[in-house]
Amino acid sequence: MIKMNLKMLDLIRTKRRDYQLCFGSPAGTQVLKDLARFCRATETCVVPGDRDRTLVLEGRREVWLKIEQYICMDAQTLYRLLVQEIPVNEGDE
Repeated sequence: MIKMNLKMLDLIRTKRRDYQLCFGSPAGTQVLKDLARFCRATETCVVPGDRDRTLVLEGRREVWLKIEQYICMDAQTLYRLLVQEIPVNEGDE
């Protein structure tokens, strides 16, 4: 089980609220629609035979996924995801 750092959890809650306020407005919804197309939110990023283009599109999609996570996931789930992404060095525990 993950021991939660309350300061980090509070920062995640604040950032989540900021994302929801930003993208929850009518203008924010329109921006999300535009970004969904640009970031290939619902389609593959693979361009057969073009590794560089595939990587560029995958980078765009990674941004989309981050926005979507902060809008849709609860703070505890986000915390667990972020903790898994942070490399832990021996002796840091």
